[in-house]
Formats: sequence, structure tokens, C-alpha cells
Amino acid sequence: MRTVMTQEFSVPLLERSVAAVGNFDGVHRGHRELFRRVTDTARSMGLPAVVVTFDPHPLRVLRPDDRRFCLITTAEQKRALIAENDIDLLLVIPFTPTFAELSAEQFVRRVLHRFLGVQAVVIGHDYAFGKGREGNERFLVQLGRELGFSVTVLDPVGEGGCLFSSSAVRQLVGCGAVAEAQQILGRCHRIGGQVVHGREIGRSIGFPTANITTANELIPADGVYAVWVELAGVRSMGACSIGINPTFAGGSHTIEVFLFDFSADLYGQELVLHFVERLRAIERFPDLPALLEQINADVDRARQILAADLSADCRS
Repeated sequence: MRTVMTQEFSVPLLERSVAAVGNFDGVHRGHRELFRRVTDTARSMGLPAVVVTFDPHPLRVLRPDDRRFCLITTAEQKRALIAENDIDLLLVIPFTPTFAELSAEQFVRRVLHRFLGVQAVVIGHDYAFGKGREGNERFLVQLGRELGFSVTVLDPVGEGGCLFSSSAVRQLVGCGAVAEAQQILGRCHRIGGQVVHGREIGRSIGFPTANITTANELIPADGVYAVWVELAGVRSMGACSIGINPTFAGGSHTIEVFLFDFSADLYGQELVLHFVERLRAIERFPDLPALLEQINADVDRARQILAADLSADCRS
């Protein structure tokens, strides 16, 4: 997949194409169904399949003080996930206050029509774009008749009464329901980060943990989780603790992961954590023996969960 990041549209990039437009945060199963529709249409017409998205997310510019909004994926993670869907070109448009003033009609004429030469456009059922979100389905269809492109609006995609949406993923992960979020994402929620030095309490009690600092915004609720830990493309079983350890005073909020059957030095390494299932909430234990007993139980339970291959989608 070729990636182009630009806000300069004066010189056409493609003569003809089929494009999807959206934010696609999380690249969940609904997004992938939309990409499938784009690629099927593009292949039937003998044209390149294009995804148009924005960086940063428009809400970062339009509502910069909203601390409640957390992105599911980083820009790099989103690009990699989109690349898994047989897309030919990813157009990333820098979303700035100036670009936010662009009307829906200007966007369609400049970007979709002249720059990409779209012959067909695919959007999600609830997607709108342009200043004031005026670029809805009716608007696109009307302008498409004038400019010569078709418009496909994907019906809501879901399963078992649950609609696949980025907001649903944020809500589920935010309350620790990572197994339920996996049903929408089609994979485990993941965060990546670098291993940094911590208080090394885990090492002192026989369970050396790696402290992670991450650029990911959507962190699961405080608790202990069964995780797959990815290091240089290799997956290992592990358990992850998120929160402040109340048994040892003076700590800060951390993301710590214990890799099973692993002893190499991890400081400075980049890890990816794939969250499979929440084991329990963070607890304060009366003494060290009680804490160790619980940690051993957590490790045993995590091994059972991971060995039972409940994380098959994570490793696909």
C-alpha cells in the first residue's frame, strides 16, 4: 500500500479511482467491511482502491480541550491495519484549522474529483464531512450526479444486536471489557510502547515486570489482564497490571507486564500488548504472602486462557 500525506491538491494524483472516506479509528470489523466493498468495486472497474483519512483526528482540532475522547489506535497502527485490507493507496490529509474551514463541496471537487478522479465513493452510514458536517449521503449523491461518480453508503454492520463502532470499542476498553471489544475489533485491543525503568518491586518478589510507556491513548481500565506480548514479531504469554499498586505505597500509575518463561533484559525494547481478557480489579493485599498467592493464581489463570486459544484472532 502506498501512503501519501498532503494538503496540496492542485496537481492530480490519480486519473481515476474508487475511494472510501472516513476517520477509521480502530479499524474495526465495520471498517473492514467498508474496505472490502471499496476493493471489490475497484477491482470490478479495474481501478485503484483508495482510503482517504485525516491526521490528527478532526476532533483533536475541533474539540481540543475534550480530554474524554481517546483514540483507539495511533496513526502508525491505523496505517498498518488499513494496509492489511488490499488497499492500493492511503491518502492522509493533515487536518488543520484551515482545512476544517473547507466546505463539503470544496472537499469533493478538489480532493475526490480533481485530485483522485473518483468514479465511486463509499462511506459509512453515519459519516458526514466538511464544515458543519454538511457532506452527508444526500449531498454526495447529488454532487456525484453532476461530477460523474456513484455513491455507496454502507448499512450498519454488527452482530448479535451489537453495532460495530469506534465509540463502542472505546466504551468497552475503557471499562476493562477487552474480550467484548475483541468481537467488534476482530482482534485484541493492543497498545505499543517502550520498556522503561520502574521501582523493580516485581523483580524483588520473583515476578520481574516490564514497565511500559506508550503513545496509545486508549488504555484499558485499571486491573490485571491476560495478554499476548509481542517482541520483535514474536508473541509470548503474559499478564499485565494497570494501575497504582496499593500494596506498596508511593507508586504512580503504571502499565506493567510479566512475560511467562522469559528472562532476557527488556529495557529500551519495544513491546506490543494484546489484551485478551480481564482477570480482576486492582486490590490491596494485607501482606506479601497474600499478594504472591494472588499473583500465582493470576499467572495460572492467564496461562489457561491463552493456552485455550481464546486469542486466536489476536495472532492472525
